[in-house]
Amino acid sequence: MIRALLIILCLCAAPLSAQNANQPQGTIAITDSAAQDAAIAVRIRDILNELDGFDGVTVSVTSGIVTLRGTTVDTATADRLNELVGRVEGVVAIENEVTETTDVVARLNPAVERFQARMTQAVAMLPLIAVALLAFVLVLTLGMLLARARYPWDRIAPNAFIANIYRQVVRILFFVAGVVIALDILGATALLGTILGAAGIVGLAIGFAVRDTVENFIASIMLSIRQPFRPNDVVEIEGDTGKVIRLTSRATILLSFDGNHIRIPNATVFKSRIVNYSTNTERRFSFEIGVSSDADLAEVRRMAEETVAELPFILSEPAPMSWIERIGDGAIFMTVTGWIDQEATSLVRAKGEALRLVKARIEGAGIEVPDTTYRIQLLGGAALDAELDQPGPSEQAPALPTAPEVEAADVTDMSEPGLDKLVDAERNDPDAPDLLTDAAPKE
Repeated sequence: MIRALLIILCLCAAPLSAQNANQPQGTIAITDSAAQDAAIAVRIRDILNELDGFDGVTVSVTSGIVTLRGTTVDTATADRLNELVGRVEGVVAIENEVTETTDVVARLNPAVERFQARMTQAVAMLPLIAVALLAFVLVLTLGMLLARARYPWDRIAPNAFIANIYRQVVRILFFVAGVVIALDILGATALLGTILGAAGIVGLAIGFAVRDTVENFIASIMLSIRQPFRPNDVVEIEGDTGKVIRLTSRATILLSFDGNHIRIPNATVFKSRIVNYSTNTERRFSFEIGVSSDADLAEVRRMAEETVAELPFILSEPAPMSWIERIGDGAIFMTVTGWIDQEATSLVRAKGEALRLVKARIEGAGIEVPDTTYRIQLLGGAALDAELDQPGPSEQAPALPTAPEVEAADVTDMSEPGLDKLVDAERNDPDAPDLLTDAAPKE
């Protein structure tokens, strides 16, 4: 209860303290003079007559105490009276009873006068504004012409995308220079700091809102400068494999081997693991083949490597290899590898041809390449009796297998008609920009 009372007393004492702060300070004279009071009143009236907004204020002075009555257009004008009157010599105290007027005309007149004054000032500034505007247009036009020129941007930029960025930077710089020159002519360079501050806050907000877009744009710049692939390269990005069609300012476009378009954002491409299968001319293929469990695995490995090495499209270095991969159901599986020059040989056709010839060589040597599927065959009684009447293994001599004559097919045809046609159509589209160039350095 006592604390609440103290708070109320403090609140009540605050306006009183503020009012006392506006009161005159100093020593009060002992003598009282009516002539001095009249002189104080005349001096205050003269001061108020020279200032705007105090026409409705009356002044009376008694024993150095100044009483102010009447109305002003607003409270701030009434509060100024204490400061003005308190500076007059001989004033002991101030009783400010001036209130804010409610007359609509009186309230609107100052606003109308301010508007008229500003319009008059604007008309007087028109020639200077015209000069400032002309200077801004000239500077901006010079920047636009310089940015539109092909030289030197096409020479110093690694590709058209970077050249356009250079041009845009030049336009922005000349625009800012034009604004600074125009404001300097108008004598309002202080306004430039406010504009730049507001632009910085707006730019920061926009940057957070379009963070992914900005990241993608920066990634496009980095990829166009240091290109990790070329057109028609076979690459793998984030698990997607295909031939590179083009690099745009937003995405990298691949054509899958199924003929589908794959658009990957450049920000993802820049941060991802990229496997480029076309960087080296040598490329290895591998395939898996199964043999029966009773086969001589060392001999099978020798035949497989020998067969692959004898193919005309297989490189001697690195040499073909084979190894036992795993033991499966009903077969032992081996992996066989070989290297080709992928610029002269089709990878998929070389792999298929090597698999065909290795299988033929193994089967020609009497080694079974088993079928891993299970088949159940029900034999009738007659068929079973006929099978029992056949001589056993010791009674019937096994026939020696003869290896068939197998020749390697031509695998140098690199064309894939459907896929190549799609890639060529995409590459030849004049309306589709491409940032990939042979002149740019390649990582």
